Amino acid sequence: MLIRRPTDIAPSEITPPVVWQQRRALLRSAAALGLTGVASAVKAQPERKLDAKPGPYSTMERPTPLNFATSYCNFYEFGADKEDPARYAPKMLHPRPWAVQVDGEVRKARTFDIDELMKLAALEERIYRLRCVEAWSAVIPWVGFSLSELIKRVEPTGNAKFVEFTTLADPKQMPGLSAHILDWPYVEGLRLDEAMHPLTLLTFGMYGAVLPNQNGAPVRIVVPWKYGFKSAKSLVRIRLVEKQPLNSWQKSAPNEYGFYSNVNPNVDHPRWSQATERRLGEDGLFAKRRPTLMFNGYADQVASLYAGMDLKRYF
Repeated sequence: MLIRRPTDIAPSEITPPVVWQQRRALLRSAAALGLTGVASAVKAQPERKLDAKPGPYSTMERPTPLNFATSYCNFYEFGADKEDPARYAPKMLHPRPWAVQVDGEVRKARTFDIDELMKLAALEERIYRLRCVEAWSAVIPWVGFSLSELIKRVEPTGNAKFVEFTTLADPKQMPGLSAHILDWPYVEGLRLDEAMHPLTLLTFGMYGAVLPNQNGAPVRIVVPWKYGFKSAKSLVRIRLVEKQPLNSWQKSAPNEYGFYSNVNPNVDHPRWSQATERRLGEDGLFAKRRPTLMFNGYADQVASLYAGMDLKRYF
């Protein structure tokens, strides 16, 4: 396999065209990552600590340094540049007060205040790998509880086959909405059995503290065996539905982003290979590539969900 040097890779080959055409500072982001990994707007540590017990499924790998995880983000509601979320979200997003509507094919539809939602189950810290579609990976100590704990409480009906996630879309708080990169609000979805899998985390924090705004405060999903864009941030609605939702990136570029988006080294993106990755925080753009793991290393836990499926067709 041919691996080119970072200086040989055009922005159009590593980022969807709708994004790189508007990305004015890709090289500046890369340089900042390689030199410091810290955006000036990022505080050294989130403020409010969370009481969480050690959770299952944690990897033994060394976590990515906090400053990298909070300064190099994809959150297009705040801009297409990797440093835009850290620049704008801390001062523009207001994560309190906040409510999440849970409805659809359920017997007990409810709207949860964020603090009420956090108390539904004991918080756990789980150290998960996260894989970005642009060939970066990270190891993050997330804080939350299995999404299944919430879904069971609203009692899905027999018609519920999928779960649709809708995120905040407020132009007053999110300057990136004006760029029309996607059809806002951002929508993602999972099959119900994926959403009910204990690895799927309803997430309120990271590194032992509440989520920083740029990482999806006050509540997001983390699905560690899928590419990062499946883990919807700043949730305002969780809806159980009968038909498969049309997620935002699939709607924008269906030949590049499928509904499932499982991490799969054997299925390349149309414009780059998914066979290898670089770990965020390890020598910037010149970090040594490592082989991408099937299902991001969680095959033992989740491969059975896709038994008999053609994973090249259902990508």
